[in-house]
Amino acid sequence: MKYIFTILLSFVALYSIAQQPYKRTLKLMGSRFDITVIAKDSVEANNHIDTAITEIKRIEKLISSWDANSQTSEINRNAGIKPVKVDAELFQLIERSIGISKLTDGAFDISYASMDNIWKFDGSMKQMPSPAEITASVEKVGFQNIILNKENSTVFLKLKGMKIGFGAIGKGYTADKAKDLLISKGVLSGIINASGDMNTWGKQPNGKEWKVAITNPMDKNKVFALLPISNGAVVTSGNYEKYVKFNGKQFSHIIDPRTGYPSSGIISVTVFAPKAELADALATSVFVMGQEAGLDRINQLPKIECIIIDDKGNIIKSKNIEIDKL
Repeated sequence: MKYIFTILLSFVALYSIAQQPYKRTLKLMGSRFDITVIAKDSVEANNHIDTAITEIKRIEKLISSWDANSQTSEINRNAGIKPVKVDAELFQLIERSIGISKLTDGAFDISYASMDNIWKFDGSMKQMPSPAEITASVEKVGFQNIILNKENSTVFLKLKGMKIGFGAIGKGYTADKAKDLLISKGVLSGIINASGDMNTWGKQPNGKEWKVAITNPMDKNKVFALLPISNGAVVTSGNYEKYVKFNGKQFSHIIDPRTGYPSSGIISVTVFAPKAELADALATSVFVMGQEAGLDRINQLPKIECIIIDDKGNIIKSKNIEIDKL
């Protein structure tokens, strides 16, 4: 689950006369989006925000597995039947997704959409699924069975009934694309917050960096750290609202696509990266990989940092990150 960050802004009157932040909140892609731009007046700001909204809706039509007319749905309908020709943009997103799957040893996998939904996080579960049910639930999951033909720009899912979905990377990708478009239109500073997948560029009107307040997962009404962020993305995944407990052990709604078992031991992962797409995918991956393996992988990646909070409330961070605790 992605959580909406609190953005802390401080403005100097001298600057605010010329440039001010304008923010609009709306529902897109089934989620809350907060779009903030720095502009000279509301007319200019609203034009830019409208541009971002149009881009977000365009991407949704391309990647949504809920839209029967999307290219993603067409790929899923033809699983085990035939390859589907897609736009270069979607082809490249799938190609990068497979690259992240390889990077995370399959902890991230867009074919997770093939999983049987045997875990329920609405309070209705009274016992764990059997080992046989869990094993069977992931039989059609596996990024290795996504076959790409670059020359023909086609995507083929080898197994009948197999599906792909972009729930763990789509909003991050959308935030990146909306940001890039606004920059190309001359917007010097702003924030795209896609339900917690947050991408920033430029600086506040007073010349200072944007700052993000990280929610305390032990008490979501409190903030435990304040971090500056400039021209980059930050994404938090958490399980402190959607989980089940069996025999005193808490299981997250974030499920390992390789095994079918929910992750455990971690309650929050925050990832900082140059792109929201990558931060989005890695936040989920660290949950699945676990604290030790996840942190080791993050520490090997350039310009990527993370903060992990385990189920005992301990804060573990990657080697190059500095936290200003509140």
